[in-house]
Amino acid sequence: MNVILQSHDQRFAVVHSEPWMAEALAEIQEASFPDLAPQEKIRPEHYRSHIDIFPEGQHAVIEVSTGRVVACSTDLRTRVDFAHFAHKYLEAVGGNYLTTHDPKGDWLYGADIGVHPDYRGLGLSTLLYNARHRLVRDLGLKGHVAGAMPKGYGPLKEQMPIEVYVHKVVRGELTDPVLSVQLKRGYAVWGIIPDYLEDASCANYGVFIVWRNPEVAW
Repeated sequence: MNVILQSHDQRFAVVHSEPWMAEALAEIQEASFPDLAPQEKIRPEHYRSHIDIFPEGQHAVIEVSTGRVVACSTDLRTRVDFAHFAHKYLEAVGGNYLTTHDPKGDWLYGADIGVHPDYRGLGLSTLLYNARHRLVRDLGLKGHVAGAMPKGYGPLKEQMPIEVYVHKVVRGELTDPVLSVQLKRGYAVWGIIPDYLEDASCANYGVFIVWRNPEVAW
């Protein structure tokens, strides 16, 4: 396996996902998104399709000493109409098979990222985001976009509208387990997507976020 990035302590390495990892990748997905509707979860056959369609956009984190797959991310190339950014997750990712991948797309779309609960707090999502941003630079793309899941909103949905919640997260008045982390990595909120997917933790909302490649004019 070709190592793309390594953690500072050399304990973990980012590599491109391979077909033999499919079952482990699906286990990470299940553990990372327990509230996601079953029809929206990425299964082993989906991961194999991702690797076949766009291998460069599929990243996995390996624990070097054990060879265990402990985190992963999925991306595809796309074109973005920022005036009409609202969309449904499953439509954007071709029913999780990534058949919507556009080899000439000028943006990288983040379909999925997850860290196994046993390995959280070790900087593995940072490794994956760094790998994604490196890919954006290597391909000369305009940047990276995604439908972030505001997973802290579900318990608060009766207390405030989603717009107020996101505003408070952006201002640092509230901390969201997903969106706050992405904002710290240089992403900006472009807009809110209702009915993005089916997940009670985020009340089915997505937040369209954008990271611009500083090496490319937008």
